[in-house]
Amino acid sequence: MKLAVVGGGSTYTPELVDGFARLRDELPLTELALVDPDPARLGPVAGMARRMLARAGHPAGVTATASVAEGVAGAQAVLLQLRVGGQAARDVDETLPLECGCVGQETTGAGGLAKALRTVPVVLDIAEQVRRHAPGAWIVDFTNPVGIVTRALLSAGHRAIGLCNVAIGLQRRFAAALGVAPGRVSLGHVGLNHLTWVRSVRLDGAEVLPELLDGHGEEIADSVGLDVALLRRLGAVPSYYLRYYYEHDRVVAEQRAKPSRAAEVAEMESRLLEMYADPSVDAKPELLGKRGGAFYSEAAVALIASLLGDRGDTQVVNLRNDGALPFLPDEAVVEVPAAITSAGPRALPVEPVEPLYAGLIAHVTAYETLALEAALHGGEERVADALLAHPLVGQASLAGDLARRLVEANRRHLPWAAGA
Repeated sequence: MKLAVVGGGSTYTPELVDGFARLRDELPLTELALVDPDPARLGPVAGMARRMLARAGHPAGVTATASVAEGVAGAQAVLLQLRVGGQAARDVDETLPLECGCVGQETTGAGGLAKALRTVPVVLDIAEQVRRHAPGAWIVDFTNPVGIVTRALLSAGHRAIGLCNVAIGLQRRFAAALGVAPGRVSLGHVGLNHLTWVRSVRLDGAEVLPELLDGHGEEIADSVGLDVALLRRLGAVPSYYLRYYYEHDRVVAEQRAKPSRAAEVAEMESRLLEMYADPSVDAKPELLGKRGGAFYSEAAVALIASLLGDRGDTQVVNLRNDGALPFLPDEAVVEVPAAITSAGPRALPVEPVEPLYAGLIAHVTAYETLALEAALHGGEERVADALLAHPLVGQASLAGDLARRLVEANRRHLPWAAGA
């Protein structure tokens, strides 16, 4: 089988290749096509990928191209992991909102909206090329903001599914705490991408979340950046991204006191690309573990294997709501456990969602609806409306000021604003 990775010059890619090498029995890969417009990244990453596969004795060939059409042609699955504007744009996403007293984060709040504005049109163009050159291929989106990007793809009629590593990361953490194999642990995971709660953890079908919070609460709370007292009161584990809502002011103060994550990652990426260019390096560097994306490769391999192999197993993915959360519109994209077959994902039944969570989920879903409208149709007023609807902004004068600043900072990435 052929798999194409758009954004294949990402420093994440060797993490993905490592998964292909280790899990070769799950995914019979014969060709890995890396697609990226930047030859300074694509060349070293493709060379690294070839050496890693050769070291593992994996027979798959690696091709590298700047052409989306060429790269995706004949692929059974296309993985999207791109970043429009690179780390420079991410730095603006993380620092500009702080100037206005808002959280600076590349997927959440004002920064997440800026990323969506840049990303959605590019992804839709790529998806149309997939439709033409690889009809029937699954598009697996790992590009943030995953919820909005996946909704854009599904609304345009593409065969798409969104993937995030938050759920698999928590599953692995809980399994390690319990001292069991990860496959024995399942999660009652509910919400939107980067806005989820784990309300149930089952070991071989038996509930163990209270036991985890009693015996490992401090460790779990530390991993999501929240107080253990809150987790025990909720009887649930919020994802790390809920920290931006539950501890907004503290997070803003912390962010203002240190360099942006984009600046840290840019420095890491420079070092990683140097390593990838070294012909003697044929194993995933330890530094890559600090880059983020833990268990990304395992989640991607499992999802693609199930979509192509009709396995029917349960995985946490981003998919069209279609009644899974009855208080949301059908066209919303939710992140919940689903059965994965060759026909696509089917959400499993979800226990009724408590008002404490449902209110915030509905609020952010309304924002995502307006964010997608702004990304598809442009206009500073649409950007301001999306910000006004976001619970981390929500003030008219602030939303208007942020909209003006975001459009100006991203003008060269927004065709509708380029001539304004």
